[in-house]
Amino acid sequence: MIADTLADAVADALRSLGVEPPTEVGIERPARREHGDWSTNAALASAKRAGRNPRELAQQVADALTTAALPHVEDVEIAGPGFVNFRLAPTWLHDVLTDVVAEGEKDYGRTDLGGGRRVNVEFVSANPNKPPHAGHARGACVGDSVARLLERTGHDVSREYYLNDRGTQMQLYAASLAARKRGEQPPDDGYLGAYVSEWAAEMPDDADPLEWGYARALRDHQATMERLGISFDTWFSERSMVDSGAIATTLEDLRDRGVVFDDDGAVWLRSTDHGDDKDRVLVKSDGEYTYLLPDIAYHRDKFARGFELLLNVWGADHHGYVARLKAAIAALGHDPDELEIQVTQLVDLERDGEPVPMSGRTGEMVTIDELLDAVGSDAVRFTYLVQSTDTRQTIDLDAITARTMDNPVFYVQMAHARARSIERNARGKGFERPPLDQVDLGVLTHERELDVLRSLSAFPELLAVAARERAPHKITTWVRELAAAFHGFFHDCYVVGDDIPVELTNARLWLVEVSRIGLAIGLDLLGVSAPEEM
Repeated sequence: MIADTLADAVADALRSLGVEPPTEVGIERPARREHGDWSTNAALASAKRAGRNPRELAQQVADALTTAALPHVEDVEIAGPGFVNFRLAPTWLHDVLTDVVAEGEKDYGRTDLGGGRRVNVEFVSANPNKPPHAGHARGACVGDSVARLLERTGHDVSREYYLNDRGTQMQLYAASLAARKRGEQPPDDGYLGAYVSEWAAEMPDDADPLEWGYARALRDHQATMERLGISFDTWFSERSMVDSGAIATTLEDLRDRGVVFDDDGAVWLRSTDHGDDKDRVLVKSDGEYTYLLPDIAYHRDKFARGFELLLNVWGADHHGYVARLKAAIAALGHDPDELEIQVTQLVDLERDGEPVPMSGRTGEMVTIDELLDAVGSDAVRFTYLVQSTDTRQTIDLDAITARTMDNPVFYVQMAHARARSIERNARGKGFERPPLDQVDLGVLTHERELDVLRSLSAFPELLAVAARERAPHKITTWVRELAAAFHGFFHDCYVVGDDIPVELTNARLWLVEVSRIGLAIGLDLLGVSAPEEM
């Protein structure tokens, strides 16, 4: 990779000047194109320790690099207090095209960053007493995309859905079903949604409302996730831990570790010993478990299954729960950094400029299924991945249904479809891509062509960053930029035509193919389809 080549050359230049280079020589893309293709602050970072003037050292580094005959480098210049900027010939981008072709859709940008580390990604985990609503969709899309990022960067990933199928809310749900079956109103604090009446009508007269209702809700959740294109490896039941005694065993384990104490008839976790702001109740004075104890047992079970990192994608209402659970992980004897919790902020829906409520209890909500019926899985997934999870999101349901270039998912998918259309058109006129080693890529010098290749060149490093930061929105941004570059190429650079030399047609056909590969990779990481035509 050109950045590695430049970094090694900068390090060698500093050593030749008697200056020890930084442990890692940073090579970055300047924010502004007029500053060149790549830049390093290595001279600036080394000067103080070496007792040298930063700008003078940068000039000496630039002079040494100029005489080093580096591949692709046309000019080396200094800027600011001591930056060294590189201007490269288009040939470095032609090498990018070759790399994309060689690695293909399956492997371009793929790394072994994770080293096979076993990661459990738990997400959605909505209670099985109502259909998952549009607010849950954000966690669903983020969780699955994060899992895809981790898989492409060398992690061994398992997707998991936790079923909170024990406790008061399940009892109220069952009582609501039973009441609707009798033609009565649900009890106080019961569930009023239309789905309760619909499911009650399906329920056999002799069915146990709790067991039947649980199974009915679970089927609904599984079918909805399948429609979103998400397949879970494990659907984990909280009740299974009660039946197996895992919760009681976990409490015994915590006692043996000396991290719990009894007070006022309740059992407490000494969570303040591990960074929490106060100790937490595990078992109430009436003998009922709090939410925390089953959660500790659940995470203990994940570690017992051999996972090295637990990554939970939770909704905004869990924000205050993070510190206590990480404290509990420490109390179990694990490094709290072995648990990561990614909190997704709230989603607001609008239709016709008016807010759309999402209350599971009252039933005044838009379900994920209704969203999928209205706009389809691709629009849902892409839209929920446009913004960082730490920002509140507002989604205009009218806007994401529009089949116009103002709709981001349509815009990106259209770029992929256009690439396929260009290939079909070329074949229709008797052109097939010759083998790449028979193509002169040196004819690709138009700025629109180079913009596409620059965008593709950024992908491997961006993929690594997106995976490390658990940030699918970075892929969304990148694939939109690649689509914009390709649309610009499409409008300004004809591939086939009477006035287009054959060698340029052949090179551009390969440029179209690597564009398609990049778009397909980006869309796949988002869980969005790459259509052949639109």
